[in-house]
Amino acid sequence: MGGKFRKLWPPLAVFAVFISGWQAAVDLFGIDEYVLPSPLVIAGNTMSEASRLLEHTLATLGVTILGFAAGTAAGFVLAALLHVIPGAKAGFYPLLVLTQNIPIIALGPLLVVWFGFGIMPRVILVMLVCFFPVVVAMLTGLTQSDPKLAAYMRMIGASKRQQFWRLELPGAIGYLFSGLKIAASYSVISAIYAESIGGSEGLGNFMLVSQRGWQTANVFSAIVIIVILSLLLFGLIALAERMLVNSGRQIPGRGE
Repeated sequence: MGGKFRKLWPPLAVFAVFISGWQAAVDLFGIDEYVLPSPLVIAGNTMSEASRLLEHTLATLGVTILGFAAGTAAGFVLAALLHVIPGAKAGFYPLLVLTQNIPIIALGPLLVVWFGFGIMPRVILVMLVCFFPVVVAMLTGLTQSDPKLAAYMRMIGASKRQQFWRLELPGAIGYLFSGLKIAASYSVISAIYAESIGGSEGLGNFMLVSQRGWQTANVFSAIVIIVILSLLLFGLIALAERMLVNSGRQIPGRGE
């Protein structure tokens, strides 16, 4: 308990100083609310807009979870296929890298044109952002298995399938979680962007409408919620990693 407190108090102290300085600067220089609302104004606005913020937060959370789940699952399967199919990685990996050079600011409007203003283009955009870090991390992990163990398994007659499930995949779990944490950080931001280019719900749409109406406090309230959502999602992935990897209980091998 004492060790955790020693780790937490430095960032909490810096955060408290930052918030206090922000509040003091707004009060001292009389900055207008539509330019930069103070932390107290943002807190009061968040309370007064709680019902609207909750509605838009649930919409954003739905898009984020769907896109994150689909993107990471696709990344997992794609990484496994590229690893086990001879020549697949050499052929497809450069194309995967090229896809990441397409700016989402151009891809988003195209998805709206192709799939309309429903939830589909938003989920696809989050999915496209999430799958790449999982593929890269997973592929890296699959190639890091112990060569002595691999040679031993081949010597005792283990098939490629058995090597994958019992050696390579368990060894790649730590790398997989690194990719999942990166994807979790990107998923909420990409969902916010997707909502800002289409649809009528979600925190991205809420921020866009508030910005056009000079309701700056609403924008900051949404930002606070977005940061909390990102931290929660990242924290859940880190907790799952601690339970599965750090405790030494990795995904059990599956074989014939």
